[in-house]
Amino acid sequence: MDTRTATDKYRLMHWAKIIQDRENSGMTVKAYCESVGIREHVYYHRLKKLRESACNELMRMQDRTTDVVPLGFTEVKMQTNSAVSLSTASAQNHVCIETGGMRISASCEYPVEKLTEILRTAVHLC
Repeated sequence: MDTRTATDKYRLMHWAKIIQDRENSGMTVKAYCESVGIREHVYYHRLKKLRESACNELMRMQDRTTDVVPLGFTEVKMQTNSAVSLSTASAQNHVCIETGGMRISASCEYPVEKLTEILRTAVHLC
């Protein structure tokens, strides 16, 4: 690993911690930035860089180079696979969400709180 790559990784980890701290604080971005002495535009710039890096890493891990959804947009597909019968109980009690190259599938009985946290994490990554 060269010096630039190491510096970039360190910077991303540093800002990921700052962004997580802000979310855990419950404060608005403006209030948090004022309290820790960060300029608000710098916070949003680094948040954008962190999201881009996370999405690029996900695509690299999935070896995905086409059908990329632009940042700021989320693609939602309804499952219309003819192999899945909508009349079965399992299909009626199932939700599938695809975003940023990720697919989240869950039973409708899956705890809403956990599904919300998974979706919140996916949004932050992409």
